[in-house]
Amino acid sequence: MEPTQGDQHEQIMAKWEGKACAELQGPKAEQVWPLLEDFFGLHKWFPTLTTCLPVEGISGQPGCVRYCAGFKTPAANNGHLEEGTVNWTKQKLLSIDPEQMTFSYSIVDSNVGFHGYLSTVTVVPEEVGCRIEWRYEVEPVEGWKLEDLDGFIGSGLEVMARRMEAALQAPSSN
Repeated sequence: MEPTQGDQHEQIMAKWEGKACAELQGPKAEQVWPLLEDFFGLHKWFPTLTTCLPVEGISGQPGCVRYCAGFKTPAANNGHLEEGTVNWTKQKLLSIDPEQMTFSYSIVDSNVGFHGYLSTVTVVPEEVGCRIEWRYEVEPVEGWKLEDLDGFIGSGLEVMARRMEAALQAPSSN
């Protein structure tokens, strides 16, 4: 029996959901939050991301858009992008709450097949240090498995956390 148009629509609308967490030992949430709040500064922390440029708006204000490029994805590793092609996304800040240390953004355009991507990043105070939580949902991505996305975001977040720890524990140059 052929799938009906309704069945196909339901398959298309089903979203992948995931969550990655990284613990930071030492730095307090109040120290980590300003690093994440700088929406146009993601390239300072995310591995293999070589570019993060403002497209419109003011960093940290809802509606601002950043262009991120240079990151490696599982799809790129499987040959879905030609050699020399730079992965990129345009990301729009949807909301930000400095008191709750959380923000949400969506991917509004990309060449990596992300459609309907929505993410919320939160810094959670812990007894010692803090935790960064990165929740996400996206329509299934052609050529990927959910585990690919979980691994990409999870490993990227771990590197971000280690870089932030190192930056916050480094002696001040002043």
